[in-house]
Amino acid sequence: MAVKVLVVDDSGFFRRRVSEILSADPSIQVVGTATNGKEAIDQALALKPDVITMDYEMPMMDGITAVRHIMQRCPTPVLMFSSLTHEGARVTLDALDAGAVDFLPKNFEDISRNPEKVKQLLCEKVHSISRSNRRFSAYSAPAPAAAPTPAPAPAPSSFGSHGSSHSTSAPARPAPAPVPARAPAASASSPAPKRKAYKLVAIGTSTGGPVALQRVLTQLPANFPAPIVLIQHMPAAFTKAFAERLDKLCRISVKEAEDGDILRPGLALLAPGGKQMMIDGRGAVKILPGDERLNYKPCVDITFGSAAKSYGDKVLAVVLTGMGADGREGARLLKQGGSSVWAQDEASCVIYGMPMAIVKADLADAVYGLDDIGKHIVEACI
Repeated sequence: MAVKVLVVDDSGFFRRRVSEILSADPSIQVVGTATNGKEAIDQALALKPDVITMDYEMPMMDGITAVRHIMQRCPTPVLMFSSLTHEGARVTLDALDAGAVDFLPKNFEDISRNPEKVKQLLCEKVHSISRSNRRFSAYSAPAPAAAPTPAPAPAPSSFGSHGSSHSTSAPARPAPAPVPARAPAASASSPAPKRKAYKLVAIGTSTGGPVALQRVLTQLPANFPAPIVLIQHMPAAFTKAFAERLDKLCRISVKEAEDGDILRPGLALLAPGGKQMMIDGRGAVKILPGDERLNYKPCVDITFGSAAKSYGDKVLAVVLTGMGADGREGARLLKQGGSSVWAQDEASCVIYGMPMAIVKADLADAVYGLDDIGKHIVEACI
């Protein structure tokens, strides 16, 4: 059965182009279009699509407000389009908090220059999020406001695929709405972990990861005794904004990793988008150019593998929600060295791909629901 898609964008050109690209795939059916957020809600209720593609900046109602309403009334996987700017990253992260599953950069030049690459990427994203857990969970998003609050408009968008120090002062902006919670689902869960003197916690994730990392890291205390490295599949323009967001929300410090950074307790270093992050035996971070031969930049396998070489049996690795199998081979190296590997359970994943690869390869020492992972990391390390 074809995946039914609703395309939402105020640009007639972009609606037509996205519809043409998707319709060229025989397993995808564009069932409708909308020009603003209010139309999107009406069409979502009437057409019951499997996936919605959503722009942010639109008249009458913006995309984030529309996502909140849709998640309240008819939970549906949403793919956001985003500009590759710092402001575009901030808006996209707000959309993910509101309930969107994933996002794609929006680059009009790539549509004309690399049409086959764009078609493949967009169709793959639509197919993957159509299988996500968003629709099938009892999703409870925060109640939408009576009227949308105007937000700064992102820079003109273009479709295609430093660090902040921790501050104890009040956040410059209100914290995002609480991450929506799913109703409890039946799932096997491992016993609570035993304490061990870990020298590093390494967390890898992809689709659904920004919200999952927020849920995990906000449970860690300011005196958390181990350094943390984070590998999130994300464009280069997004990781700095994401690190800044986490830094404001968490009691630990979070920053985008830079070459030469030193691991220290209570500091989480986020791998920069478009590059690779490795760790040496002295606890120093190496940031390397993204290798074009690798699908993921950053790549979980690369960071996990370097951690295995540098820290032996003293690593706690956690693989969260995401598409594909990145992290499996790095986890294999960690296990061979005696380190511990945990996987997020299927019921709490947006996409049960990366954790499933860990479980199927018999590499998981424990499998936990998302809301239990943070507290278990604390139990294992403190």
